Amino acid sequence: MAAFKDNDFNERKKVAAEARQKLLERFRSQPKPDDPAVQARLAERKAVADAREARTAERKAAKEAEAQQRAAEAAARAEEEARRAVEDAERSAAEKAERIAREAALEIERKAARDARYAARKARKR
Repeated sequence: MAAFKDNDFNERKKVAAEARQKLLERFRSQPKPDDPAVQARLAERKAVADAREARTAERKAAKEAEAQQRAAEAAARAEEEARRAVEDAERSAAEKAERIAREAALEIERKAARDARYAARKARKR
């Protein structure tokens, strides 16, 4: 079994200072903003972002065009339904008028037949 190693304060302080130094060196070793590699990476990110925005705008335009097409189709359907409703109303009005005319003609025929029977009965009595 390994023995417990007790780091004293100075050892811990030294390790912390080394860690800070390594972190500082790592930060300093990073490329500067004017470095060509950084510029290329930024340009690549910008190109990707621009392409994403273009795709988003294209999808938005497609959705708007589809919505306009659906609205136009709905308007055409509504217009067709209105036209059918008008035709149905006209047809039912014409059928009603025809039925009323037939009933009136039938009533006239019945009255004429009744009058003829009445006249025949009167003629038999004389």
